[in-house]
Amino acid sequence: MKLQNSFHIIWLSGALLLSACSTKKDAFLNRNWHALNTKYNVLYNGNLAFEEGREQLNETYRDNYWELLPVERLEVTDEIKLDSEDNNPNFIRAEDKATKAIQKHSMEIGDEERNPQTDEAFLLLGKARYFDQRYVPAIEAFNYILQKYSESNKLNEATIWREKTNIRLENEELALRNLRRLLKYERLKDQEYADARAMMAQAYINLKAPDTAIQQLKIASAYTKKNAEKGRYYFIIGQLYNQLGFKDSANYAFDKIIDLQRKTPRVYWVNAHLQKIQNIGITNENKEDLLEYLTWLEINRENRPFLDKIFRQIAVYHNTLEQDSLSLAYYNRSLRAANQSPQLFALNYEDLAEHYFDDNEYKTAGAYFDSVLPNLPENTKKYRTIKKKLDNLEDVITYESTVQYADSVITVYKMPLEGRKVYFQAYIDQLKAKADELAAKEESRLNAGFAVFGESKGGKENKGKFYFYNITSLGYGKTDFKNKWGNRTLEDDWRWSTKNTAQGFDLTAIGTETEGDEQGEIPEDLKYSLDYYLDRVPTDVAVIDSLDRERNFANYQLGLIYKEKFKENMLAAAKLERVLESSPEERLVLPSKYNLFKIYEEVGSPLALDMKENIIRNHPSSRYAEILLNPQAVLEASEDSPEARYARLYQLFEAQEFLRVITGSEESINMFPGDPIVPKFEMLKATAIGRLQGFKEFKEALNYVALNYPNQPEGKKAQEMVAEQLPKLEPNEFSAENGLDSGGNWKVVFPFKRSNDAAALRLIKRLEASIKDLNYSNKVSKDIYNLEDEFVVVHGFKSRDFALGYVELLKNNKDYRIANENFVILSNNYKTVQIHKNIEDYRRQNLTPKP
Repeated sequence: MKLQNSFHIIWLSGALLLSACSTKKDAFLNRNWHALNTKYNVLYNGNLAFEEGREQLNETYRDNYWELLPVERLEVTDEIKLDSEDNNPNFIRAEDKATKAIQKHSMEIGDEERNPQTDEAFLLLGKARYFDQRYVPAIEAFNYILQKYSESNKLNEATIWREKTNIRLENEELALRNLRRLLKYERLKDQEYADARAMMAQAYINLKAPDTAIQQLKIASAYTKKNAEKGRYYFIIGQLYNQLGFKDSANYAFDKIIDLQRKTPRVYWVNAHLQKIQNIGITNENKEDLLEYLTWLEINRENRPFLDKIFRQIAVYHNTLEQDSLSLAYYNRSLRAANQSPQLFALNYEDLAEHYFDDNEYKTAGAYFDSVLPNLPENTKKYRTIKKKLDNLEDVITYESTVQYADSVITVYKMPLEGRKVYFQAYIDQLKAKADELAAKEESRLNAGFAVFGESKGGKENKGKFYFYNITSLGYGKTDFKNKWGNRTLEDDWRWSTKNTAQGFDLTAIGTETEGDEQGEIPEDLKYSLDYYLDRVPTDVAVIDSLDRERNFANYQLGLIYKEKFKENMLAAAKLERVLESSPEERLVLPSKYNLFKIYEEVGSPLALDMKENIIRNHPSSRYAEILLNPQAVLEASEDSPEARYARLYQLFEAQEFLRVITGSEESINMFPGDPIVPKFEMLKATAIGRLQGFKEFKEALNYVALNYPNQPEGKKAQEMVAEQLPKLEPNEFSAENGLDSGGNWKVVFPFKRSNDAAALRLIKRLEASIKDLNYSNKVSKDIYNLEDEFVVVHGFKSRDFALGYVELLKNNKDYRIANENFVILSNNYKTVQIHKNIEDYRRQNLTPKP
């Protein structure tokens, strides 16, 4: 009987369960079964996955406190996603659970939803899509709640989330309109009210209305119950006040964060202190208090994760007070403590670069500027500014190195023999002292290491064993060998001194505290030889004269760079004055004087009048004297200005007047020595030489531009052409034309003497008429070959037979009767002829009748 009753109970329960599973019956059991299953099964797991995803975002997201913080902590990209590929798996799982809840437990009967948990499923669906940056599908989910579930208690929350999504889609005006309507007509909970006001603040920030955003954030911070949000809102308020220039109001907002103590995340608390310090100007009255304030932040153990920013602020403090050693120390401590903060790296490296530049340590400054760029986003104004400064600095480094090297060599050259001996002996003594110091340190280290090992368990166990069986002893031995002999290849005669690599000899290092760069290899047995160094001093006067010219040119270029690009007038004046003191080439004298005059005039020095009179008296017929006597000449754009002359020469180049371009460029180069436009004349001249004289002369002219103007755009372009284009043009062999009757591109060439240019022009008119009559698509041109010869060329024949047929037609047709000398040539061979000027070689190879 009991068994029968149990069977009935099980059967009845199963029937009730099956009945409750139906989503088509609007019964109490059905509604509650699906609601409970949705809430405590599917949605519960979905919400867990969603919260895990948000927590993961919070852990990986890094706020950029150097810029205005967004109201919501969410890292977004520029792309708008439409699917869930390659997204956070937690949000994908949350979306799957929400979808499952809707598909399996929705009870839409008579256009009315009977499961009270379905609206929450749609809300979870929209939020998961929002955090996956799939904003369009997210809005669809939020809109479905607002349109379908008019009695839901999630309508206000869904509206706020929808407007958050609209703001992400840059529909700020629409979001503000909807949020204002929500605040006007709906009764919101305090947290919902705070969220709505915060989102309005973000919209106003995006619309560049910071004052209105501040008011919205103040309201949001008053209503929110979450201290993390309160701290964030106060921090953004402070940043906005800083943007508006109200530092006192900003500090009041930062004080609000500081008053929260541990109730708000430590990151807001620390950055509030730092922002407040930045807003306080350093004066003699408060500098000690500020240092004590910063030191208190530094020694607080809870601030260890933020020491990188605290160290930077201390570095800035010392830098402002010109306490260089302390500022450098703290900049480096900040860099060592920094963790995944490109903005901090960029700021520290830039400050260090500026410091070393101000100290004229250009090589070090360039290295730091080079480190700034990888930490800046490309295609930004800041990136372009630093890149331009680095390019200019590379020129400075190059020229300063030239000056330093030339100075050191010339100084040693001018010394008497006894002075040279003293000079080089001091350098040798430095090398010996360093070597002895390194050897003493290494010996001390090895002895200490062996002593420690001897007292250790391993040392006692290995005592008395063969050396190569004692691992620690073997390690010390390897280190000692490497320090003494360097990296040696396993081969015979490995101890020969010529096989040892040592630091090279650098004249600039002698008598200074800096170490020379590696210049080459010095044999070990000659490393401390006085005669070796004496023999390396140049004795040829031509070499010294060349170094002197290079030094003067480098100093002149440095003067222009400091004056024009870095606005360092004193540095520029010093370089230009040194040029004039060093018996420079004539081409550098006048421009150096003129630039010195402009510097003296700008700084208000009485030397400006003296320099002006010097130019007018000693160079009366120069363009600079004309400018000084008649300043309006520059404004009137005289036809003799460098720019006007260059424009005219370029027009002549396009007209193939290459000889006039060459002579005109030479005249302009001599007329405007030192002018920034001179490299352009040189480049134009080199190109004209190539077109008129051929490959060999073109290569020489390009090399001249590359060597004399290495840091000018034209010089760099010439270097690039020498390295990349000239090797492609160098082959002067001709392609075989015999047997090649079809395919390729062919030309018909009519050679003329340039003295017979009128006949060439008449032929061009007749050829153009024939092409028009025959309805051909060919083109006719006149190409200069060299000083004596030119070609009239008909281009664009698809085969040799076609070209020969055209020539035959011209010769025999009574309308044309053109019997001028001509030949048919493959386009590639014509190009070779023009590049290498080897028409005679071509004639012998292709036009000489075969026996």
